[in-house]
Amino acid sequence: LIIIMAGKKFILFGQDLDLVIAVIGNVLSWIVHRFFSSYLPYLLPTIPEEDANASNNNNTNNQTKCIAISRPGGKEQLRLITLKPGYATCGYNVGDGGPFVQTSKDEELPPNTVVVRIHAFSINYADCCIRWGLYESANAFVGWPIVPGFDIAGIVERTSRGSDFQVNDLVYGATFFGAYSTRVLVPQNQLRKLPSNLSLVQAASLPAVSLTALYTLYLGGQYDPKATTNNTTTMDNSKNQTSQQTQTPPSSILIHSCAGGVGSMLVQMSKILQLKPVVGVVGRTSKVEAAQALGCDVVIDKSCEDLWKAAEEASSNGLYTVIADANGVSTLAESYRHVAPSGRLVIFGFHTNLPMGGDLLHPFNWFRMGWKMSQMSKFDPMDLVTANKSVLGFNLSFLVDQMDMLTMLCDQIMEEWIPSAQLECPRIVEMEDVSEAHDLIQSGRSVGKIVISTKNW
Repeated sequence: LIIIMAGKKFILFGQDLDLVIAVIGNVLSWIVHRFFSSYLPYLLPTIPEEDANASNNNNTNNQTKCIAISRPGGKEQLRLITLKPGYATCGYNVGDGGPFVQTSKDEELPPNTVVVRIHAFSINYADCCIRWGLYESANAFVGWPIVPGFDIAGIVERTSRGSDFQVNDLVYGATFFGAYSTRVLVPQNQLRKLPSNLSLVQAASLPAVSLTALYTLYLGGQYDPKATTNNTTTMDNSKNQTSQQTQTPPSSILIHSCAGGVGSMLVQMSKILQLKPVVGVVGRTSKVEAAQALGCDVVIDKSCEDLWKAAEEASSNGLYTVIADANGVSTLAESYRHVAPSGRLVIFGFHTNLPMGGDLLHPFNWFRMGWKMSQMSKFDPMDLVTANKSVLGFNLSFLVDQMDMLTMLCDQIMEEWIPSAQLECPRIVEMEDVSEAHDLIQSGRSVGKIVISTKNW
């Protein structure tokens, strides 16, 4: 084996070492689960911060419990553990990068941070990628072990000096990993007070998907956070932004997977910002009604109609100002072809590149994934110039250094649109078993958001 260092990444046989480790770990999990299931416990490395005596102790209610993943693999890695007294989970932008941090009363908290007792958190498809070892920011900033999850809702348990929050405040927000937990340390600018029109379960469904959706519209040129003022209502802002261009037709948008978490937010925000038509795409007939209820002007059910023929018919010129695509290889090429001149293709995921269905860890799936990656669209810079199109991509978990921008987006969503009921929660499936939740979101059958309650942990 020859391992060399290229920049900050280790390369093995021409491949990113993290990817090689992920493939080996997942194939090993499949082999052991399929042929030697009694040996599965040996695939669960110990974690130094874990309280090894917790199972023999009936008085662990005040200790943090979390789902920790020790290495890439299957659902057997989703292990509920009890941390030693005084520990909580945290994001990679807190302390030394997590995943665990001391928050006992004899330890001073970092400035401008809050300890939140989590009542609910949500499941994102990204969490499955984290477990597989295929989520680059998780590998780059945390490594193993890791506590996945971004969305939290709960009660403030402790604050640092000078915090804007008080103990017992009900809050919701986001953490850069560490949400699958009963207690997390999080910077206060990543939290907002719970509005009266939301429950904690509802609130836990919103932060990551709503921020992803609004950042998509920002990159798509449809939202300018600097145009908002504290004394102007959001609906008025959206009207002002569009009224300045009264001579131009409204921007059109095509939203793939519009009944999912991010998609449902994109549809609603597009309506608030007066884009037209708002065309949503679903992959199952059972999701059409939900997409219509969100406010889509046109819903395309690609399971029973030609997606691109229908998309051309739904737009006045067959093209779109913005196309929001998290599918990956299955739609990227045609999405680009259907972007209008001066339009933008915004990419924030690659779901169809990854294994879906029940037998997720079969070794053949990983060869298939490699083949799909080789078929990914490649965009010619000269064509971008002559066609006057833009292709943009992002992953919010890398944007810690853009907290000023993310704070403005949070304010728009959590201080304006949600309290005023302009933006509603996605459809919620409340569950208690994280393993079953991963099964559901991997299957592609879920609609809206899956939220986990920690009340029985």
